[in-house]
Amino acid sequence: MNIEIISGSPRKDSITNRLALFLKHYLSAKTSHKVNIIDVRDWNLPLLQQVYRNVEHTPDAFKPLAERMFAADAFILVTPEYNGSYSPALQNLLDHFPKQSHKAFGIATASVGALGGIRASQQLLLLISALFGVASPHMLVTPFVDKKFNEKGELEDASFEKSVETFVNEFLWLSETLHPELDPVYN
Repeated sequence: MNIEIISGSPRKDSITNRLALFLKHYLSAKTSHKVNIIDVRDWNLPLLQQVYRNVEHTPDAFKPLAERMFAADAFILVTPEYNGSYSPALQNLLDHFPKQSHKAFGIATASVGALGGIRASQQLLLLISALFGVASPHMLVTPFVDKKFNEKGELEDASFEKSVETFVNEFLWLSETLHPELDPVYN
């Protein structure tokens, strides 16, 4: 299975990206799935003027991104909370590649505050259904992300590991149920 983690923070020194890095390493170590990160900071997508429905009709500069978006079997959206919602950069990326039908979406939010991005997670549920995706009901809401993960994406708060494990197991169950033909091996 091809899983793309979308790191949705556009900030240069993103603390949220720590969570994306951790999830990539965790999933790569625990599964045989192909796991990569699409970082919104790596793509200078303009504000939406055109929807890319396939690789052939995508401008050359964004074809590598389109290939990854259309080839993904499942996504994990990692976002900070901006004014009670997810990041506009994440919205812009997903607006360019809509209609991700029958693909599983995991929601992982992060904040340096006590709520951990819970309001952003609720807004993402609405977005995922508009994309025709299937949201995993088990979300990873991460308060005090700067205390839980270091700059390398390593977990520093062992008490959070159970939350990660539950999130990953439920996301994988949904992803694998939607794509039984991929027959993954989970360690």
